[in-house]
Amino acid sequence: MNIYDGIQLILFVAALIAVTPLIGKYMTRVYEGRKIPGLAMLERLTYRVGGINEAEEMTWKTYAKHLLIFNALGLAFTFVIQLVQFSLPLNPQALGNVSWHSALNTAISFVTNTNWQGYSGETTMSYLTQMLTLTVQNFLSAATGMAVAVALARGIASKQMQTIGNFWVDLVRSTVYILLPISVVFAIFLIGQGVVQTFSAAVTAQTLEGAKQVIPLGPAASQIAIKMLGTNGGGFFNANAAHPLENPTALSNFLQMFSIFLIPAGLTYVFGSIVKSRRQGWTIFIAMFILFVAGLSFSLASEYMHNPVLQTAGAMEGKETRFGVMNSVLFSIVTTDASCGAVNAMHSSLSPLSGLVTLFNMSVNEVIFGGVGAGLYGMLLFVILTVFLAGLMVGRTPEYLGKKIESWEMKMVILSILGPSAIILVGAGLSLVLPVGLSSLANKGPHGLTEVLYAFTSAGANNGSAFAGLNANTVWYNLMLGLAMLIGRFAVLLPALAVAGSLARKKVAPPSSGTFQTDSLIFILLLIGVIVIEVALTFV
Repeated sequence: MNIYDGIQLILFVAALIAVTPLIGKYMTRVYEGRKIPGLAMLERLTYRVGGINEAEEMTWKTYAKHLLIFNALGLAFTFVIQLVQFSLPLNPQALGNVSWHSALNTAISFVTNTNWQGYSGETTMSYLTQMLTLTVQNFLSAATGMAVAVALARGIASKQMQTIGNFWVDLVRSTVYILLPISVVFAIFLIGQGVVQTFSAAVTAQTLEGAKQVIPLGPAASQIAIKMLGTNGGGFFNANAAHPLENPTALSNFLQMFSIFLIPAGLTYVFGSIVKSRRQGWTIFIAMFILFVAGLSFSLASEYMHNPVLQTAGAMEGKETRFGVMNSVLFSIVTTDASCGAVNAMHSSLSPLSGLVTLFNMSVNEVIFGGVGAGLYGMLLFVILTVFLAGLMVGRTPEYLGKKIESWEMKMVILSILGPSAIILVGAGLSLVLPVGLSSLANKGPHGLTEVLYAFTSAGANNGSAFAGLNANTVWYNLMLGLAMLIGRFAVLLPALAVAGSLARKKVAPPSSGTFQTDSLIFILLLIGVIVIEVALTFV
């Protein structure tokens, strides 16, 4: 690693720490209901068109019901559009309808903020499908996660309340005030860097050797912006962030990586503001940050270590040749930490230890910054588990911010951990013993096992990145990975809402000399230890 790589790493880390309170303060204003000039009219218009009562408060069950109905409608719409896209406009390549199993997998994938892709975007999806369904779901799935995170924070902060907010209001504000304006600015920047944004058909060019090359085009910049900001990861082109028309320059590469962490990091500050304790928010940020730095350090050390097979250090095989080994490794860590799934290198080409780090990052239930919203509510569930275990160790009733942690909360927390873990292990296990699963492998032995395990881990963690080598666009994998994505999303999201509703109803006990501090270095280390041990016990 050269000095320029080191400078870029320092800039990335420094910018993340510096921007977190800035974006956090802005998002706090949004969720407190303060109107933002220029966008308030769009918010009011959305309420009027949707028949939404802004003042209505919801119990956690009502909140969850509206969320599930909304997501089900989005899934159905995304599914149907793919089935009939050949007959719809904005299809200059005359691409055919998508097969039912691939369409179902893709619909589930984008609604659950996973964006796993078993297809090649430029040869499968029309421009209309990319814009009307996939890009729209990039916004709405991200906003759904943000809404749940804020609802859980409210539940923790509330005192003897039956309600946790209004799903539609949280969804609209997340979209109108946060995701939409930042995405517009980012898309314009990407266009300036060379990302394509056009309705023109693909161009056929003649190379210097006299061969013909098809150069795909399309409205890519608008989708790339929200794919990164919303930690979605679904690429407009098959090569994703390694495609020169999707990620053209070193600057676009840096800012695409940075944008993945932007909102998840800022939400930790929002949490601290909602519970009236900035230290609590920074405690969660620091725990996430330590896990991020640890994984990045292990991965970089492994990649730059002398490789006895290739007889070199810093092997470029499978890496992004324009940006180098460091940028490929940093991208792999950021995208698997934040459950984004965008890639600029082949994870199958990473060293064994680097590949293990990416698997670990996804196996922790996307809590190392994680998906927008999902990272925060996933980490808060681990915080509650840590508080409970600490209470058992010292022999007193566990409390978090004055709220007693009892059997109902622990049942929900355990469900959120067991659900995704079970589908990962069961799905991978079946695929490794059944001929229908083994027929898709590109490699045999340990590497082939990793291909399958990575696919189910990516789906169950709602990440969406691929290890490569596995042909996942089959009926078996489309259906099994679709099931994994649904369980990975809603087996965590719904328990988080249930915990929010339960904690909102409880009294707040005043702190005493025996109160366990949850904003100290000891708690941070204990929280990290619980996360690591949980992954080890589940998967090792």
